[in-house]
Amino acid sequence: MPHRSSLATHLKCGSRRVLLTLSFLLVTGSICHAQAINDTWRYTLRKPAAQWQSDRFDDSDWQEAGGGFGTRDTPGARVGTVWATNDIWLRKSFDLQAMPNNPALLIHHDEDAEIFLNGTPIAELEGYTTQYQVVSIDQQKQSALKLGRNTLAVHCRQTGGGQFIDVHVVDGDNVPKLPAPPRDTKPFQSELITTWGADVTPENAWTEYPRPQLRRDHWINLNGNWDYAITPVEQTQQPDQWDGEILVPYCLESKLGGVQRLLDATEALWYRRTFSATPSAAKRTLLNFEAVDYRCQVYVNGRSVGKHQGGNTAFTFDVTDALKDGGNELVVRVEDETENFQLRGKQTLNARGIWYTQVSGIWQTVWLEEVSSSHIGDLKIATDAEAGTITVTPTVTGNGKVQVVVKDGDNVVAEGSGNDAIVLTIADAKLWSPSSPHLYDIEATLVGSDTATLDRVASYAGIRSVGKVKDADGHWRFTLNGDTLFHWGPLDQGWWPDGLLTPPSDEAMLFDIRWLKDAGFNMIRKHIKVEPRRYYYHCDRLGMMVWQDQVSAGNNPKWTRLQRDPEDAEWPDRHHRQFMVELERMIALLENHPSIVVWVPFNEAWGQHRTLEVGKWTVDRDRSRLINIASGGNFWPVGDVVDAHAYPHPEFPFHQGDGGRFDDYIKVMGEFGGHGYPVKGHLWDANRRNWGYGGLPQNEAEYKARYVTSLKMLNELRGQGIAAGVYTQTTDVEGEINGLMTYDRKVIKIPAKELAQLHQLLFQSSK
Repeated sequence: MPHRSSLATHLKCGSRRVLLTLSFLLVTGSICHAQAINDTWRYTLRKPAAQWQSDRFDDSDWQEAGGGFGTRDTPGARVGTVWATNDIWLRKSFDLQAMPNNPALLIHHDEDAEIFLNGTPIAELEGYTTQYQVVSIDQQKQSALKLGRNTLAVHCRQTGGGQFIDVHVVDGDNVPKLPAPPRDTKPFQSELITTWGADVTPENAWTEYPRPQLRRDHWINLNGNWDYAITPVEQTQQPDQWDGEILVPYCLESKLGGVQRLLDATEALWYRRTFSATPSAAKRTLLNFEAVDYRCQVYVNGRSVGKHQGGNTAFTFDVTDALKDGGNELVVRVEDETENFQLRGKQTLNARGIWYTQVSGIWQTVWLEEVSSSHIGDLKIATDAEAGTITVTPTVTGNGKVQVVVKDGDNVVAEGSGNDAIVLTIADAKLWSPSSPHLYDIEATLVGSDTATLDRVASYAGIRSVGKVKDADGHWRFTLNGDTLFHWGPLDQGWWPDGLLTPPSDEAMLFDIRWLKDAGFNMIRKHIKVEPRRYYYHCDRLGMMVWQDQVSAGNNPKWTRLQRDPEDAEWPDRHHRQFMVELERMIALLENHPSIVVWVPFNEAWGQHRTLEVGKWTVDRDRSRLINIASGGNFWPVGDVVDAHAYPHPEFPFHQGDGGRFDDYIKVMGEFGGHGYPVKGHLWDANRRNWGYGGLPQNEAEYKARYVTSLKMLNELRGQGIAAGVYTQTTDVEGEINGLMTYDRKVIKIPAKELAQLHQLLFQSSK
C-alpha cells in the first residue's frame, strides 16, 4: 500500500526525473469505479491564459493525449505520453455519480505540482516522489468535488530533466492497483522534412544501382509501395489481411515510409509485393537486400528462400528454384527487439538525449539481378602505393576463368587473368588521397572453356597505403602513401528527420559529404552506422577518408575510459559470436573502398567486451588499415590508436599514459565539441529540452566563438602529439542541436567557406 500523508505535507527534495499523469478513480462506498487509467487529457507546454484552471475555460486548442505525462526512465513512472519540457499544464473533465467516502489523491509527482478542482486549488506540492502516495484531501477542500461534471486542472514544473506526474482521485480506504498504460505505438512525429524528402515518390525512391564496386548492366529495382501488416510475433503464417502500404526502402517508423509505427518485440512486421520473372535453365535469379533490421525470413511464392540476422549489412538469396513464369509473390517477415545484445547503434525504444527513434524492417534498397549459372560472385581488391599494384581476387560460382582489365579513363594500363589473386602493376601509378582521389576502372570478365563470355562486372580501385610513423618529437602520426597527414573530421551520425537511418535520396547523402569536403574536413568518423554502399563510393571519388565504426549494442562494462585496469562486459558466447559475424560482414562488405582508413570496433564502453580478442582478430583480418579499438572507450593495449573523448573542449589525459602505456599508439581526440545552437523553425521538437554540450550559447556570435576556441585548443594538442580530431557533429539529430547544420539540412550554422578558412590552422606546421 502506498504511503499515506496529508496534503499539508511539503515534499522537499532535489531535482530528479519526473512523470505526470492525471486521471480519476471514482468511488461509491467501498467499491472503486474507475475510468480508464490511460485516459485522454488536454495539455499545453506553454503558459496558458488566465483562468486556465476554471471549469469554464476553453481548452479546445490544447493538444490531446493519454496520461501520464513524463519520461520513461523515471523511477515508478507509468508514462502514457512523453513530457520533456520544464512545465506542463493539463485539464480533464469527468462525471461523478456518487461521492467517495474518503476523497484522496493517489499521486506521483515532480518538483512542483499544483492541482485544481473546478477552479479551486486543492493541492500544492513541492519536491518529488519516487513512488505513488495517497494524500488525503483536506475537509475544507472536499467541497470542490461535486456530483456530475468535474474539471481537474494541473500544473507541474520540473527543471532537472527526466520527469513524471500522475494524479488520481480515489477512495483513500480502497486504493486500487494501477495498471500499466497501453504501449504507445507512434513515434514522435516531427514536422521537419528535407528538401529531398519532400520530392520522394514511389517511382523515384532510391533508383540508383546499389553496389558500385560490382556493377552489372541489368537489374530490377524492387523499391516502391509494398503491402505491410503487423501481427503477434507468434504468428508465422502470412497474414490474411494487410494493414496498408509502406514505401520501401524507408523503415516502418519513418515519415517517408508512410506508416510511422513503432514495432514491439512482441510483434512481427510483414511485407508483400509482386514482381514478374521469366525463369531460364541457364540463368540464376538473385534477390538482394541492402539492409533489413533486424531478423528476417523471406518467402517467394510461399516458399522460404532464406533467413538472415543482422540489421546493418547486405545479403543475397538465390530464389531461382522458387520462381514461376509471370507474376511472383515476395513476402518478408521481420522481427526486431531493438535492445539487449542486438547491434543497434543509436536506436532505442525510448528516444531521448543521444538515443534516437528505433528503426525496424527494410531500410535500404531491395533488388533483383539475373546472372549466368557460372558467374562472378565477388571481387576483393587490395592496393599497394609503393609497388603501384592492384590485386584482384575473384570469387567464382561455377566454372570459368576471370580476365581483368584496368583502365585509366579510356586507356588500358594493366591486364591479367586467373581465379586466384591477380596482381596488376600500374606504371607510374596515380595514388589516391583526399587532395587527389584518383580511381582506376576495373572490368572483370568470366569466360568459359570456349572463350565465350559468361559474366561481366565493373568495379574500380584507388591505389593507396595506410600507415603510421613517429615524427621528430617521437609522436605517432597517421600516414597516407608514406606522407604524414592530420585526420580532421566530424562525428557523423547519418540520421535524417524524414528517413531516420535511410537518407531520403542518394543526392541527399551526397550533399552531406560534399559540404564537409568544402568545409575543409578530410575525414568523416561514420558513427556506429553502416551506410548504403553508395556512400563510400561517393567518399572514394570525392576524396574523403572514413573512420568506420562497428554498430554497437548495449550490455556495457563500467566506463573507465583511458584509466589503468580497464573492465570488459561479460557477453555470453552466442551473443559474442553474433557480434563477430556482424563485424566480419561489415569489413567484407566495405574493405574494397579506399576511403576507409580506420576500423573502430567499439565506441566508448557501449557493448565493449573481450576487447583484446576482438582487437587482435580485427588487426589480423585487415592489415591494410589501422585499428582504433575503442573510441573514447576503455583502453586496452591492442591495435594502433589510443582515443579520448572530452566535451565541450578537447582535452587529452596524457598523464594517464605514465609508464609508457600509450607509447606505441597514435593519440587522437575521437570526440569533442558538441556546441549547440538552436535554429527556430528547424528543430525536431520545439517542445523538448534541445541541448548541446556545455550549455547553449546566448547568440550566434558566442556559438562561433566557442567553435573557434575548441579549434585552437585542438591545434595546441596537435603540437603535443595529437594526430586527429573528431568534432561533434555534422548535423543536429532529434534533440541534439550540436550540428554544424540543422537536422533538415536547410540552415548552415557556419558557412563551409568560413569553416575551411578556420580549419587551415590544423594543417600548418606546428613548429
